[in-house]
Order: sequence, then C-alpha cells, then structure tokens
Amino acid sequence: MKRLTLILLAVTAIFAGQNASAQGKYGADSAECIKYLSYYQEYYKQKNFDSALPNWRKAYSICPATASQNLFVHGSTLINREINKNRKNPAYFKALVDTLLTLQDQRLQYYPRTPKGVDQKATILNNKGQYMINFRSEDAQYLYDNLSAIIDELGSATKGGILVNDLQAAINLYREGKMEADQVIGTYDIVSAAIAGAGARSDAEAEDNAKTKATIESIFADSKVASCENLIAIFTPRFEADPENITVVSNIVKLMNGAEDCAANDLYFKAVTQMYKLDPSYRSAYGLYKLNAARGNVADAARYLEEAIASEESDEATDAQYYYELARFCYANGMRARAFENAGKAVRLDYGYAGKAYMIMGNLWASATCGGDVDKYARYWAATDYFQKAKAADASLADDANSSIANVSRYYPEASEIFMYDLGAGQSYTVSCGGMSTTTSVRVSR
Repeated sequence: MKRLTLILLAVTAIFAGQNASAQGKYGADSAECIKYLSYYQEYYKQKNFDSALPNWRKAYSICPATASQNLFVHGSTLINREINKNRKNPAYFKALVDTLLTLQDQRLQYYPRTPKGVDQKATILNNKGQYMINFRSEDAQYLYDNLSAIIDELGSATKGGILVNDLQAAINLYREGKMEADQVIGTYDIVSAAIAGAGARSDAEAEDNAKTKATIESIFADSKVASCENLIAIFTPRFEADPENITVVSNIVKLMNGAEDCAANDLYFKAVTQMYKLDPSYRSAYGLYKLNAARGNVADAARYLEEAIASEESDEATDAQYYYELARFCYANGMRARAFENAGKAVRLDYGYAGKAYMIMGNLWASATCGGDVDKYARYWAATDYFQKAKAADASLADDANSSIANVSRYYPEASEIFMYDLGAGQSYTVSCGGMSTTTSVRVSR
C-alpha cells in the first residue's frame, strides 16, 4: 500500500504541474480528476476491483468524458461485477443496470472510433445488447424495442445472441397478446437476413453463424406463429400487390415449406410458380413438377420435370433420377411412348436407375396393344428381354423380374403356331407398336 501511495502521489504531482495545459481534457478540477483516474487504474491493474470501484466512481463523477475512454471500458467491467453481486437488491440492481447501459451510450458518443480510426460502433452496441439480455430479459417489450434498434443499426454485424433474443422477445410478446403474427414474421425475416449476411473471419465464426441460423429456424418453427392459416392471411394480399417482388415470393415459399400441411393451398402453388418464373432453377422446376403432379396437372407436371432435366445446373446423377421419375409418371398417365423414351435415357445414364427403368420398359411392352398376328406375341418376347435386363442391371430386382417373366411367358405361342409365319424359336424379330420399337427373339411355350 505504501508503494501504491507513493506512485499515486508522484503521478498527481506530475499532472498538477501540467494543470494549465491539461485543463481542457481533464476538466476544471483537473488535479482531482487525474488523481482519481490514477487511483482506480492502479487498483484495476492489480485486479483489486473492490477498491477500484469507489475511486472509479469519483473519477467518473468529476472527470469529463474526454479524460479517458477507459472510464467507460473499465467502468463497464466494474459495474457489471457489482450488478452480479446485487441481484437480490432490486432498486440498487436496476440503478446499476441503468448506469451500465448509459456507459455504453456515452462511450459510443465520445469514442466511436479507436485512436487508430477503427469504428467501434458494432462492438459497443453488441456489448450493450448483451447487457440488456443479461439483465433486462424479463421485460419482453423493452428487450424487443431495444434489440430491434440495435439490429436496425448494425444489420449483419449484429451478434447472433442479439438476433436470437430479439426474435424470442417478439414471440413472447405474441404469446402475451401484445404483438400480431405479421410483426413476428417480419422480425424473423429481419434476423434471418442479418445472419445470412454475416461474415466469418474463421471456421469458428462460420460455425457460430450456422448455429445461430439453426437456432433462429428452430425457435420460429416451435413458436407456431407461422401457421398455415396465418401465412395465408398475411401473405395473400402482399403477393397480390407485388407478385414480381422476389423477396416477398421467396419468403412465402420458405415459410410455407416450413409450416405444417401448407403445401396444398393456392397461395403456395402460385408463389412457387412465380418464384420459378422470376428465378428459375432445376430445383424449383422439380418442385413444380411435384406440385402439379399432386394436383393432377399432368401436362404441366411433365413439362416442369423436362425443364428441370434440361437445366445446365443439374448433374448427370440428378438427370438420371429425373428421367426415371418422368418415365414412371408418363407410364402412370398413359403417355406410353414418352415413358419408354425417358426410361431409355435413364438406362443410358444409369446411376443406379437402369434396372428400375428396364422394369418400366418391360411392363410397357407387356401391356402394349399391338396389331398383327405375330406382334401380339412379340410384345411378350420384348417384355421378357427387358425384364432379363432389369435383373442383370440390379440384382435386387431379380424376384420381381422373374415373376414378371413367368407371367408373360404364359402367353408365348406354341412352336407349331409360330411355324405358320415362317418363324422358329430363337429367331430374330423386330416389333414396332405404340411408339416403341425393338428387336427381340422368338420364344415358344413348352
């Protein structure tokens, strides 16, 4: 303590000799200001925070803001500690919190930049927001109003905890009947956009951003604010007023995708269709295929799936899947020639779809309506070829393929009957009907 006193006296004496020149920075009572700045800073360096606090308070009361930025930086640390020690004293606790928040405002007012010119606004406001979360979380309205103001100011520079707590405060107000659903959804849009635009200087920051995004999505989904009924009521007039606005349209699609049982309504269908028009992609085209297929819009469904395949964005594996799906869809809806054509394309790309595509081709031949005395048998020979190809391409289809072969072989002609057409077992024969054509081998019943 003797050493501390000597140091402080020496510092005070030095500054006292410079009183005239320092008057502006340290105020009218510069000697007292300098003295208490020195007292609290020395205790602070020694981590003797209990002794630093009263001296800091004295310096804060008599020194102008220009005396030192540390009045606000160190003061925040000291007051924060004091708050945590006095949570059971409501009046004192509230006064301390008010002081802590005021310190952030004053620091931003007088020291918006570091001595090297670095903007400190994001750091200061993010600190202020975290203090509000720590000490004023019981007041949802206060928290929402103030965190929203910080987000409006900082945008994507806002810390994830502030974004999450702002949305949670909005949800709490909605549950208390103090906020409408559309305002909560608007808040969700704002915080989602902020985290989507957040930069990352390291893998750790990128991971934190991903966690924040997941948390935002989770609490919003759990809130049930975005019920299908609410979304339709809120977004129908917005969509009708501005259907060319990609932000509005994409929000409708995103929110309705996340809502339970919300894909069958007209608004969702119109929004997905419009989103594809404004920003086409193979994924959105595929989504429109599924939607139109579910609604029985056969021609539109097939067209959108063809557009998805034609997109330069899709890779071969995706195209193989889509060709197979298109073949199945066309087969189920009586477009036999298109089904056969697309199944053949799936076979050529393969990626695990060849066997299933061959089964479709076999079934198309087995169920074909072919004129001519020989062709009525030849369709079964062709079907057999494709069923055999199916099990060769995919062993898991062997049982189904063998069952199908057994079924069509019942319709093979007798050798004597086929002999009448100058044909014999094993002979090559080309059959064409129903938009399909293939060369097969003559088969007879045994």
